[in-house]
Amino acid sequence: MTKEQDGNPYIIIFALWLLVFAASSQVMIISPILPRISEQLGTPLEILGNLVTVYAVMVGLFAIIMGPLSDKIGRRKILLIGTGGISFFLSLHAFVDTFVGLLVVRALAGMAGGVLSGAAVAYVGDYFPYEKRGWANGWIMSGIAMGQILGIPMGTLLAELFGFRIPFVLFGVIMSLTFVLILFKVPQPNVELSKGKVTFKGSLDKYYELLKRAEVRAVAFAYVVMFLSISVYVVYLPTWLEDTFGVSGKAIATLFFVGGIANVITGPIAGKISDRIGRKKIIIISCIGLSVVMALTTYVVTEFWIAYVIFFLTMVLIAMRISPFQALSTQLIKSDNRGSLMSLLVAIGQVGYGIGGSVAGPFYVESGYASNTFMGTIMILIMAYVVWKHVPEPDLNTKSSTEPEPSPV
Repeated sequence: MTKEQDGNPYIIIFALWLLVFAASSQVMIISPILPRISEQLGTPLEILGNLVTVYAVMVGLFAIIMGPLSDKIGRRKILLIGTGGISFFLSLHAFVDTFVGLLVVRALAGMAGGVLSGAAVAYVGDYFPYEKRGWANGWIMSGIAMGQILGIPMGTLLAELFGFRIPFVLFGVIMSLTFVLILFKVPQPNVELSKGKVTFKGSLDKYYELLKRAEVRAVAFAYVVMFLSISVYVVYLPTWLEDTFGVSGKAIATLFFVGGIANVITGPIAGKISDRIGRKKIIIISCIGLSVVMALTTYVVTEFWIAYVIFFLTMVLIAMRISPFQALSTQLIKSDNRGSLMSLLVAIGQVGYGIGGSVAGPFYVESGYASNTFMGTIMILIMAYVVWKHVPEPDLNTKSSTEPEPSPV
């Protein structure tokens, strides 16, 4: 049964929103400032995608490690550890003067990101009843949109004026403020925690038991191809636009601003609609629409202003599926294993993101950006099929006072 929760839900949503804003901004900023990093560190473009990969690998690894611990000690402590750690590691970017050094600090930031990954969504799953999770996730994930509206344009301009290190330091300061807000205003949700001892073998067994469930395997695979499609398409989009149209970092900043507007408008609306009509319909429509936009990108963007339209549509379609897919995922499992599930899904998704980041550079250099868009199109269509065919839709009429049926883990 769902118990009475402490704290102000609106303050909690704001704290998690600020966390998502800072965490997503320090990840997304890599793409628009890749040319600046290449110039200032003297690094070839084709290997810069490894900055995405090393971060994603560490996020995935530490998400796997922290999932069972989150179920044991509670989401609040995990949020404090993660925000404190990533604040410190982002500050270290100020001292980087080689590409290897940048890889190292991105790996360290990925460690802390892995601690946080899944924690915010799992917190929503613990604190809010199922019929309100789409609404809550929609607002919290709009922090990604605000990152595009404010964080990325500001970071891109700062990188162009003062060097690529400054945006990371800025987002570290914001994450420090998030740490303070969580410390004083975000309580531990009043839910059952895992009572078992946390061991390495026990954690592996828990993940194995989760993956024995067909619906978990389906959602996990969907996460892989979803993140792969995004990274292979988005990471080198600004580089292609700069190379093709000779635009400046300021123009790329305005592009992300426009995309963020689309995201902030769409996220909460999509979450609320999915609370009424179901998650799967929204997710599948989003995937099909995104596949069309990706496939047409290099053919229709013949002038730079058209890129604004394409990127706006891309962000609308991405935002459409984020909160519904997360809300759908949280209902697959009971609260005492929800942290493990979300950490598993994030870790597996980061595998896809890392693969996409690694192959995006060689694809772009060897075959042109059209090859990136083609791969993104195929991956997102595969996701649509998997969600349609293999992911169950929980009953939206389930009363908020009930948990999902007991899981075997």
